[in-house]
Amino acid sequence: MVAMPEYEFVDVYVPRGVSRKETTRLLTDHAEYGHWELYRLSLLRDGSRRVRLRRRIIRQVRATW
Repeated sequence: MVAMPEYEFVDVYVPRGVSRKETTRLLTDHAEYGHWELYRLSLLRDGSRRVRLRRRIIRQVRATW
């Protein structure tokens, strides 16, 4: 039986006044330092962005002696 990977998610809201370059830098920082990856990006009607990031949860397996 193969276990499915587990993920944790975080939602980031980027207001409409923030440029694409600033948004890219923000998401790059999350990815580089927090080990997050882009899961979904929604561009809303008012020009703001809703971004969902995810990262894999690594569970430690107890060693049996």
